[in-house]
Amino acid sequence: MTDVSPETARQVLDLPLPDGNDADAATVRDYLLKLLAELWREEAGFDSKKPFGNSGWQYDIYVPLIRAGLVAGSLDEYDDVSGDFEFADADRLILAAIAELGRVSA
Repeated sequence: MTDVSPETARQVLDLPLPDGNDADAATVRDYLLKLLAELWREEAGFDSKKPFGNSGWQYDIYVPLIRAGLVAGSLDEYDDVSGDFEFADADRLILAAIAELGRVSA
């Protein structure tokens, strides 16, 4: 995967998350904002392994990336990531989305 365009980063931010995710977030944008707020509130007590009470929290975002076809991967019958998955590509998209959060619209 090459550089991520601002348009793709915004598309990632707007991806819907399934009901029942640990952050109770509607979109990737909402999830990332709640994650940052949790870090701020918890300060030194922030648990990066379980920020919302469960481990594997990154998968709350990985699954929608796969569903949208933005990252190669497959899901099993429980909607868990299965088989080959390009973590580096997914993380590149998420980091671009985080950077896009910081841009001010003109």
